[in-house]
Amino acid sequence: MTDDHATATLAGGCFWCLEAPFQELDGVHSVTSGYCGGDVSDPTYDEVCSGSTGHAEAVQIAYDTDRLSYGDLLEVFFALHNPTTENRQGPDVGSQYRSAIFYHDDEQRELAEATIDRLADAYDDPIVTEVEPLETFYEAEDYHQDYYANNPERAYCQMQIRPKLQKVREKFAERVAEQ
Repeated sequence: MTDDHATATLAGGCFWCLEAPFQELDGVHSVTSGYCGGDVSDPTYDEVCSGSTGHAEAVQIAYDTDRLSYGDLLEVFFALHNPTTENRQGPDVGSQYRSAIFYHDDEQRELAEATIDRLADAYDDPIVTEVEPLETFYEAEDYHQDYYANNPERAYCQMQIRPKLQKVREKFAERVAEQ
């Protein structure tokens, strides 16, 4: 990628619940659902869901740094999930649904840690978001990509993803791309 493009890798529950809201942001080129933070090469969805691989469901966001900062992405990330629940987001339970920031360089690590420190007082419970280096990101199976766009009427999409989309559209209206 050129100098004005960067990549962020974030995990905060089901990857579908992050993918669609981040796709709304002006400056986001792509959002890819996948797995990272585990110890099995090229895991499948079923393996990750078993909890035995150590992977988190995550999204990898390619974005234009001239239009969106890493800090902006972190603000949206923390608004989209509860960073104080360990291994759980809404109805999704297991280590694969943990809150984690997989940093690509020291600058991302420092900003992630500073953001967590800054937001700590906004929560009643401690933030449990892990901050760890990205080692390998494995792209999820094709049917997980653009899940909300391809399945908007499914009950999970209606109950879990749609409210997150609405939150991004309202809270971050100035960052949402024109449709």
